[in-house]
Amino acid sequence: MSPQASLLPAVVLSLVLVVWVLTGLTHAQPKASVLDFSASLGNLLPSLSRPANSSRIFYGVMFDAGSTGTRIHVYTFIQKDPEELPVLDNEMFHSIKPGLSAYADTPEMGGYTVRQLLKVAKKTVPRLEWKRTPLVLKATAGLRLLPSEKAQALLEQVQDVFDESPFFVPDDSVSIMNGTNEGILAWVTVNFLTGHLYAETRKTVGILDLGGGSTQITFLPKSKKTIGSSPDDYIARIDMLNSTYELYTHSYLGNGLMAARLAALGALGAEGTGITYFTYHHQHYPVSVPGYVGYKLCYQEVLKVVKGIVHQPYELKDTSVFYAFSYYFDRAVDAGLIDRTQGGMLEVRDFKKRAKEVCNKMSKYHLISPFLCMDMTYITCLLKDGFGFKENTVLQLTKKVNNVETSWALGATFNHFQNLKIYR
Repeated sequence: MSPQASLLPAVVLSLVLVVWVLTGLTHAQPKASVLDFSASLGNLLPSLSRPANSSRIFYGVMFDAGSTGTRIHVYTFIQKDPEELPVLDNEMFHSIKPGLSAYADTPEMGGYTVRQLLKVAKKTVPRLEWKRTPLVLKATAGLRLLPSEKAQALLEQVQDVFDESPFFVPDDSVSIMNGTNEGILAWVTVNFLTGHLYAETRKTVGILDLGGGSTQITFLPKSKKTIGSSPDDYIARIDMLNSTYELYTHSYLGNGLMAARLAALGALGAEGTGITYFTYHHQHYPVSVPGYVGYKLCYQEVLKVVKGIVHQPYELKDTSVFYAFSYYFDRAVDAGLIDRTQGGMLEVRDFKKRAKEVCNKMSKYHLISPFLCMDMTYITCLLKDGFGFKENTVLQLTKKVNNVETSWALGATFNHFQNLKIYR
């Protein structure tokens, strides 16, 4: 897969120069000190002598080390005047499979994959800018699920690759990101790209991210009862643009699509149509491919993976549109619900209807994926019986917003530039 460049129509980086703080919502915690991003950016990126009217171009490189693949995002920013806001001009994106966790027993190979991806950054960032371009890797569920010593060995290999590179390596440049921050930063990315964060209204969109090992939900509640009735660690506070946002956010480790598939395979494979190998989390599992089990039986089994685990927020019926991406998007494409290039807007009931069709007509969809029935049914169950969405809840299925990948990576780049303090 060759790198894909995507040019943006001058998206104003309102977040880059504003003060914002992520905090856990607890009454005993002190308020975080105010951070001036313009000052921290100046410290991070050494100034070069330029004419007063010269544009300033700077870059950021963010690695997303997920459970099923590793992705690199190379962002190009332009600042025409120190008194004006920078512009996000370009994103170069490239991904490879499998993820770092697949190399748990051979960490050197994990480091090799990162070294290969670094070539994308070297081709995108001008050589003169390498020493002042920050290089960061954040790992997610794949490494969270590994034994700590194996995860640490992989991180050390990546750190060695970074230290040998010609790029600027900040403190804490290689780490495992917790699930809460993953959801919050994805919410920041999507709402920034859709223009909601710098709009005069407080109307925002929620996000649903379905990875291989974990899944995240983040939204801005309209009802105080949602905040008051939720566990403390499900609420985070963001101060930005002279406003405070109290977000409902949570990450469910083990409820990603691949982890859920693995959990359900035992029951569904009893009367399969043949043996295949299902690979997840650096393990190869011989499984019996589900034959005709029907939607109802499949739903009963995946419900066991969801029920009692996923918390239902008090309020979802009147919330803003939710943006759903990662495996929500991929499986909607596989099932023919949306176009891979354009994405599309669906209701939760559309997943349910197509899941029934896929499960009851396995011969039609088997060549696309022998697990499509299970995957579509799990998504339906997660949305309805897990999170408690109404069937008419609107989901915007997308892979990109304004030609930028929908993920936590852009939000994490802002975060790392500003060196935000996060309180629990």
